[in-house]
Amino acid sequence: MSKTARYSLQRYERQMMIEGFGREGQEHLKKAKVVVAGAGGLGSVVSIYLAVAGVGKIRLIDHDKVKLTDLNRQILYEDKDVGKGKVDSGKEKLESLNPEVMVETVSEKITESSVLELVDGHDLIVDATDNFATRYILNKVAVNRDLPFFHGAVGGFEGRATTIIPGQTACLKCLYRRAPQPAVIPVIGVTPAVIGSIQAAEVVKYIVGIGDLLTNRLLIYDGLSLEFMVIKLKRHPDCEECRHLAGSRE
Repeated sequence: MSKTARYSLQRYERQMMIEGFGREGQEHLKKAKVVVAGAGGLGSVVSIYLAVAGVGKIRLIDHDKVKLTDLNRQILYEDKDVGKGKVDSGKEKLESLNPEVMVETVSEKITESSVLELVDGHDLIVDATDNFATRYILNKVAVNRDLPFFHGAVGGFEGRATTIIPGQTACLKCLYRRAPQPAVIPVIGVTPAVIGSIQAAEVVKYIVGIGDLLTNRLLIYDGLSLEFMVIKLKRHPDCEECRHLAGSRE
């Protein structure tokens, strides 16, 4: 066995001990190509845990620069990163956490015209964005390209998450027919920590092929009362995004 192989076996030993995971599951992670859309509070947590789990390639997309007001929740960054591009600082942090992971950065806004190229060649999309205009764009490309879509959202002490599998589950447009008005959202760092960890867990489970996913279920976390609630979801028969898939896998 090569030195590199021994290093990997030791690095991921504890997770490979999980029933149903093993070396095969680790190989699936190594081969996976994941888009993390957004490098803020959710994106920080998701990308960190995917990186340390050994996901082979992470494409981190965000066009913003680090601001001082980000540092209460965006754990990819430190004071020294203020003013720098988020994806550049994020890449440095992620590669320091796990040099085996390839981190590709895109400092570009996600738009209708750019999204196809941004997700091309990747296996799934993590929604770590902070606005519904971008979420709808990602949802649409996920549905049309048959890409699993891992949605998360946070505000204050509350967070939400669901896993969307095109043709099998309700899509984001089924869940939110109309977007709320854009606003600056208050948030404390522990909320994206909880929801981002759930999103990362869902991605790992999907790639490895173990456990039950948050499909057709919306998980709602209330940090003030410390309660979790799960709401069952159904595909909307008139959904403008996924109705053409009706019955395709049911």
